[in-house]
Amino acid sequence: MYGVCWMERTVPSTASEEIALYLRTIYSLLRSTAEVQIRSLEEVHLATNSTLHPDARKPTPDISAFIYSLLRLPDCISEARSVILGQSLSVFSRHGYSDVVRWQQVSARARRRKCYFDNRDTLACLIASRSDIDDLIPTLTAFQIEWNKLHHLLQKRPMSSSWEAFVANPENSQSLADLLQISTEDLERLRTVWGSRFALNLQRIAHRPCHFKVRLLSGSLTEYRRATRAWWENILHACPDLLERPVYFISSNTHSVANLLSGYALHKKDELIRFLKHERYSDWLEEWQGIEERRVPSSEENFLYYILKKYQQTSRGRYTLNEQLEFEITHGIHRIPSEHYFDIEAQVIQLSSLHGEDLDPRIRLGNMNFLAESDALILNIDYPLGLAAYNLLSIIAEYIEPVLGVYIMGKAATLNGRLGDVMIPSVVQDEHSQNTYLFQNCFSASDVAPYLHYGTVLDNQKAVSVFGTFLQNSRIMDVVYREGYTDIEMEAGPYLSAVYEMSRPKRHPVNEIVTLYNLPFDVGILHYASDTPLSKGKNLGAGTLSYFGMDSTYATTIAILRRIFANERSRIRS
Repeated sequence: MYGVCWMERTVPSTASEEIALYLRTIYSLLRSTAEVQIRSLEEVHLATNSTLHPDARKPTPDISAFIYSLLRLPDCISEARSVILGQSLSVFSRHGYSDVVRWQQVSARARRRKCYFDNRDTLACLIASRSDIDDLIPTLTAFQIEWNKLHHLLQKRPMSSSWEAFVANPENSQSLADLLQISTEDLERLRTVWGSRFALNLQRIAHRPCHFKVRLLSGSLTEYRRATRAWWENILHACPDLLERPVYFISSNTHSVANLLSGYALHKKDELIRFLKHERYSDWLEEWQGIEERRVPSSEENFLYYILKKYQQTSRGRYTLNEQLEFEITHGIHRIPSEHYFDIEAQVIQLSSLHGEDLDPRIRLGNMNFLAESDALILNIDYPLGLAAYNLLSIIAEYIEPVLGVYIMGKAATLNGRLGDVMIPSVVQDEHSQNTYLFQNCFSASDVAPYLHYGTVLDNQKAVSVFGTFLQNSRIMDVVYREGYTDIEMEAGPYLSAVYEMSRPKRHPVNEIVTLYNLPFDVGILHYASDTPLSKGKNLGAGTLSYFGMDSTYATTIAILRRIFANERSRIRS
C-alpha cells in the first residue's frame, strides 16, 4: 500500500522562520547578473543563530565553525576573492570562462565538489543542485565572519621580522592563543588542519580582511537537469548494459563497496603489514597485533582497507592505485569518473564477474556459485548532496528497468546517539518537499549489529532531511527533538521523493504524509553518526571519521551487500 494521508502533525519547518529568511535573501541576491558581496549576507547569517556557528556574534573567534568551513572549502580559499558557481563547464564557457578547464583543479577535504582555481583570486565551483548553494553560501559566510575576527585580532601582533618564526614555533602556542583569544587546544586544531601552511595562512589573515564576491552564472532548473542528463549519458556511454539489465542501486561512497567485493586489500595483506613495520607506525602495529591476538574487537578486513588507503598516499605504495583499478576490472567492477560535470563518481558492478573466493568473508552467504548465473548489475554512486539525490535517482529510474532495490547509506547527525552509531529510519521528514514519508525500511538492527564493534544500532528512528548543515538553529532542534526526530541528514527525503515517482504515476506531493509500503522493489536507508550537534564541538570540524569511523561505514555496507546477495539468490532460484 502506498499513498497520501492527511492528519495534523508538527514538523520541523514550523520553527524555521529565520532559516527561510536566510534562504530567500540568498536567492534574491544571486538573481543578480553581477557579483554579489558575501558581506550582504552576514547580518541574516548572524540572525539564524546556527547551531554550527553558535558564537558568530561574539567578537572572539568561533574556531569550531571556522575549521568546519575550512574543511569544506579548497585550501586555496585563503587566496580567493571571487567565487563563481555553475552547473557545468559549458555554462562557464557561455559566460566567458571558456578556459576554466585549464585552471588548477582543487578540492576540499570534507566536501566533494569539483572546483577550479585560476591561481590568482578566482574559484569556480560546479554545482549539482540547489543544495550546493544552500551549503556553499553559508559556509563562505561563516568563513568570512571568522576570518575577519582573526584579522582584527592579528592587527595587535608584534610587528617584527621574527613574526613568522614566532608563529611557527609550538613553544609560543600560549602567547599566540592569547593574542587570538582562543584556547591552546583550538590553536592546535587549527595548526593540525593547516599543517605546513599554518604560519603562511595566519600571515594572509593578518595582511587583509576577507571580502568574498559570489556570482551564480545560471540558476535555472533546466541547467540542473541538463547537467544531470550529461552526467548520466557519460555513465551510459561507458556501460550501455545498464539499459538492458536489472539493477540494484546503491548510494554510498567510492571505496567500501569496491573493497568488500574485490578483495584487493586482502590480497595485499603481507605487503601492507611490511609497510607498517618499515615505516614504524607503532600505533597501527599495536592495533594490528591486538587484532591478531583478539585483544581488540576491530575487524582485520577493515584495518587492511584503512592501511591500504594510507599506503597509497605514499610514494612507495602509489603504484597500487592503477594495480587496484586493473584488479577491480577483472572482478567486474568498473569505475566511471565524472568528467566536466559535478563530482559524483559511479561504479557499475557485474555480479556474474565477482569471484566468490575473493569476497570479504562477512558478505559471503555460504556457496556463492549462484552469482555466475546472475544477469544483474549494481550501480553504486558516490553519495550526492541534498536535492541532487532526487535529480540523479529520477533520471536513472527513467532509463533502468527493472530497479530491484534502492539502498541509501550516508552520514548523519544524531540527537540521541554517539559518533559511530548507526541509525535506521522508518520515517523521514523532508524539508524540500515538506512531506513526511512513512516507509518500510528493509533493514533492521539485526542486519547491522553483528558487524558493528564500536557503536550501537538504533532502528525505528525518525529522520529529517534538512536544507544544509549551517541552516539549523536551536529552535529547529527543539521541535526536531520534541517530535522524536533524532537523525538529521540531507539526502533521504529527496531520494524518497524519487522513489514515490518510481512507484506512482505522478509527481510527488507537497506538505503531506506519504506512505511507501509494499513497493515493487527493496528500499533501505542506513545512516552512521558523524556529528552530535547537541554536544558542542562534537562534529566533523575536527576532520573525518578516521579509522574507527570505518567501523560503521563497513557495517552498513556489509548489510547492503548481504541484502543484495540474498535477494539475488532468491531471484535466480525462483
